[in-house]
Amino acid sequence: MPNLQIRPAEESDVPVVLDFIHRLAEYERRPSAVTATEARLRETLFGATPAAEVLLAYWDGECAGFAVYFGTYSTFIAQPGIYLEDVFVKEHLRGKGIGSALMRRVAEIAIERGGHRMDWSVLDWNESAIQYYRNLGAELHTGAIKMGLKGVAFERLASRVSRA
Repeated sequence: MPNLQIRPAEESDVPVVLDFIHRLAEYERRPSAVTATEARLRETLFGATPAAEVLLAYWDGECAGFAVYFGTYSTFIAQPGIYLEDVFVKEHLRGKGIGSALMRRVAEIAIERGGHRMDWSVLDWNESAIQYYRNLGAELHTGAIKMGLKGVAFERLASRVSRA
């Protein structure tokens, strides 16, 4: 009987985390989008102010997958939540409940911290994931469009704000 274990990543796991990030980018058909380095992951995940947390899943001793998450906050109900940034399982280990176990653990962490919800994004072409999430009871958020700033536009806004 296979043995599944999930544990928080430690600083020594940074190379494994970076490998999963590259695998995820390949799966999402965006390998050139990854600019993360081990040094930046060490700083942003294990430095003085961690920006996110990582869980690693092991199947019969093999590191099988990961989940990256961080805290959120709802002003309407004044409660925290969790945003699941990434969840990924190695292809040859999919279908064994590893991804579900990672998501379950993230949801448990949210509840342990007084959270009321867990959110994530899914690529619109990933029909199998969308169906899986719907089977969990997840709702498709409508009425809002996800937006963001990065690069020059982000820096330009930040410089305007700091001078104001």
